[in-house]
Amino acid sequence: MGTHLREHALKLAMRLAKRLDRRQPDPAELGSATIQRILVVSCTAIGDTLMSTPAIRSLRLAYPHAHLTLLIHPAYRELFASLPGVNAMLGYRGGWKGFVRLALTLHRQSFDLAVILHGNEPQATPLAYLSGARWIFKLPNAGNPFQFLLSNREPQLRWEDFQHGIEQRLATAALAGGAPTDWAMDMPVGDHERLLVDDWLARQGVKPAQRVLGLQAGASTVSRRWPAGRLAELARRLLAADPQLAIVLTGSAAELPLIERIAADIANPRAVISAGAVPLAHLPALMARMSALVTPDTGALHLAVAVGTPVIALFAVSDWRRSGPAVALEKHTVIQKWRTCEPCLSKRCPYPEPPCMDLISVDEVETACRQRLDLPT
Repeated sequence: MGTHLREHALKLAMRLAKRLDRRQPDPAELGSATIQRILVVSCTAIGDTLMSTPAIRSLRLAYPHAHLTLLIHPAYRELFASLPGVNAMLGYRGGWKGFVRLALTLHRQSFDLAVILHGNEPQATPLAYLSGARWIFKLPNAGNPFQFLLSNREPQLRWEDFQHGIEQRLATAALAGGAPTDWAMDMPVGDHERLLVDDWLARQGVKPAQRVLGLQAGASTVSRRWPAGRLAELARRLLAADPQLAIVLTGSAAELPLIERIAADIANPRAVISAGAVPLAHLPALMARMSALVTPDTGALHLAVAVGTPVIALFAVSDWRRSGPAVALEKHTVIQKWRTCEPCLSKRCPYPEPPCMDLISVDEVETACRQRLDLPT
């Protein structure tokens, strides 16, 4: 069955189910102990899930005794295994594969409340409804093909109505009775993981007293990457300026070929590669070890911010005010340029090295790094 046919069939089935629905939610339930089982949906990228953590904290504060299940992308379950306030996790990659099986699993757990913090349609809202939850909240709610299933059908809000992704998620939690909290993201760093990272760094020749600068080459889309040649030039300059500096090139195993080319261009043994060598679950500890991280708008940025590491964040395709650092701004440096192509094709960008990110010069990133590392400028 084609994608559009599936969505059409699901919509018809959901409208019929809604018409026959006997759920009778009582507004007095929200924020009370009557809510005993909560489903939280945040099953997209790492950064998206990190931006959901303040909202998860908000729900936990409001419902301290409830059982909270997080629907998360299965590739990131290990990374978020120690996330505060979460009792259980279920994996979901999005899309239609496994949709029916997951819907049955959710239904058996008899949830009272479902909060969709970040999940793709047309699956996220139907899954929340099929969980049996009496209350279902999602923002933005404008343009949702399954808006009729939501408890918050009005007023209609769009992405543009929120300043930042964290604000959008906290607003959703507030509708669900969540308690006020700050915008700080949660990412615990375990002592065991710190020791393992220290051991790995030592085997790469990085001494405990050495400062470490992280360079993130990859991003969720090619359009967000800073040119590889500029990263290499930046590394050569900083390594020459500080004989004690070590550089760690971070990224995923899939990005390893790109990162190996950058390392070869740097041609310095003090530049080491963590991609493919350091497990994802240990990445927060590696980020916490760094003095700073140079990164585009991608999951590594949010991980570094969450563990308190300063970032030099490079933006062009996206607006840092919507997805960049949101707290302790004095710790971070944001370099924002503006996209040169209209309309921006984003994930379908045809350029191997996008012209908008090319607007960010090595000189200005070097200056920001020197300031963060206390090197002469």
